[in-house]
Amino acid sequence: MGWMESVLREVRPLFHLLFPLCVHWIAEEMTVSVLVDVTAAALCPSQSTCSQAIYINGVQQTVVGLFKMVVLPLLGQLADEHGRKPLLLLTVSTTIFPFALLAWNQSKEFVYAYYVIRTISYILSQGSIFCIAVAYVADVVNENKRAAVFSWITGLFSASHVLGNVLARFLPEKYIFSVSIALLIFCPVYMQMFLTETTNKRAPKSDQGLSCLTKIVTIIRKRYASMRNAATIVVSSPTLRSISLVSFFYDLGMSGISSVLLYYLKAAFGFDKNQFSEILMMVGIGSIFSQILVLPLVNPLVGEKVILSSALLASIAYALLYGLAWAPWVPYLSASFGVIYVLVKPSTFAIISRATCSTNQGKVQGFIAGVQSISSLLSPVAMSPLTSWFLSSNAPFNCKGFSIICASICMMVAFCIACKLKPVERSPEDIETPLLTDS
Repeated sequence: MGWMESVLREVRPLFHLLFPLCVHWIAEEMTVSVLVDVTAAALCPSQSTCSQAIYINGVQQTVVGLFKMVVLPLLGQLADEHGRKPLLLLTVSTTIFPFALLAWNQSKEFVYAYYVIRTISYILSQGSIFCIAVAYVADVVNENKRAAVFSWITGLFSASHVLGNVLARFLPEKYIFSVSIALLIFCPVYMQMFLTETTNKRAPKSDQGLSCLTKIVTIIRKRYASMRNAATIVVSSPTLRSISLVSFFYDLGMSGISSVLLYYLKAAFGFDKNQFSEILMMVGIGSIFSQILVLPLVNPLVGEKVILSSALLASIAYALLYGLAWAPWVPYLSASFGVIYVLVKPSTFAIISRATCSTNQGKVQGFIAGVQSISSLLSPVAMSPLTSWFLSSNAPFNCKGFSIICASICMMVAFCIACKLKPVERSPEDIETPLLTDS
């Protein structure tokens, strides 16, 4: 088991990063299944279908996607220039405030306030935590080991989701938000005390004598130049250009499904917190196995392209089965494909990281995450009204999961693009040359 010892040796220096992140993910996940019941009870009491909650989630996702297009690349640049630790502290801290509101009160007014503050929190933290963490890993892990380490990180993410859902399944609902807040507060405190910085970069102080307005203009110009540089790096690389398109179409479909799935299951099959937790736990347990054990073993044999293509194929089956679900057991079968499609993220991170030099990791990861946020902006525009329409009595035909079937088309496009990626050789010294090109 030499490969396991090798990976563990690479992961060990990341303990003070991964431990608080796992706690953070547990705290977030334990609220997911109960949020559906809380928001539906506040906005649509005594109703089986809550179209208002579906639309609000769609609006939230659209607003988050709109701002993330700018914020994610900006945070990636700042992580390269000012260090990973300050940006991680900022992003993990934002989640505390929205859940504090629901711990205090779960009335309709507080639920609306939760959505407003959670939207701001999502803009700063959704995607950016992973993005900055990946850049941190790239600073300390050898390039040849990064795919396995990224897989371990996403495996720990899945393990955290399982633990979060176990807590949600067995904790009384009135304690869930209080426990979540305690865990969320622990994370930035731990990072501040134990996490070490991996970059020596600090913001230049040559502009201290400038006026306030001049400083603002200078900062804007620097940010624009940095964003333009990141865009040039991505567009000029066939690998990064293609993986950006894969990420865009995959997230276009998957983010649309995620935004409506639990409400669809609640309306179509009467699922509640317990069924949601069971499905999420089932996916999480299988994902831990596939990401921590399977991917590190398979990746040296077949490479990231085969893993990415297989995972995208599984995501298509996942979406089609959910959309065509004809009985309450079918969603459980569909969720089992999550064991494979979760490999999309680590394989994508590995491809991007290999195709990027060490000084541009945060910048490029942030730019591509910004591209993904465009899909988060667009998907609710179609998914929210389409889901509400087909869940209502006015649907043109009986297919409650029609919107999810439509979303699967986006994953099909991503799969076709991924199949065009072709591995090539490069010398170890040529750090700027991508490892993959279009065939």
